[in-house]
Amino acid sequence: MSISYPQVPGLVNSPAFSHVAVIPPGSTMIHVGGQNGVDETGAVVSDDVAVQAARALDNAAAALAAAGATLADVVSWTVLLHQDADLRAAYGAVGPKLAREGAPPLVTAALVAGLGVPGALVEIGAVAALAP
Repeated sequence: MSISYPQVPGLVNSPAFSHVAVIPPGSTMIHVGGQNGVDETGAVVSDDVAVQAARALDNAAAALAAAGATLADVVSWTVLLHQDADLRAAYGAVGPKLAREGAPPLVTAALVAGLGVPGALVEIGAVAALAP
């Protein structure tokens, strides 16, 4: 059994995201809490959203690896951007690493008034699944 991403009649078919994922019974679910563009001491790495986004994704990848997963195992991404951040710059920094052939993951993105880490412009969370 594998994870499937069925096409949904009446919804746009996008190469950037899917609308639904079906996780088979017995899969291992991995939830990664929101990761910011911070270093190992918790300091924000830059005031540039692209640099922060790249580091946040690297931090998410490290968390996934600690659980035995990779970016390719992510079923759903949550991306929060500070309302003043440049969406194109942030996506440009992480988009190529998130792209994959076939069915892309689910993506939820939002512009927010602020994030929990002072100076943070982006926060990235994930849900991954390892099929049995």
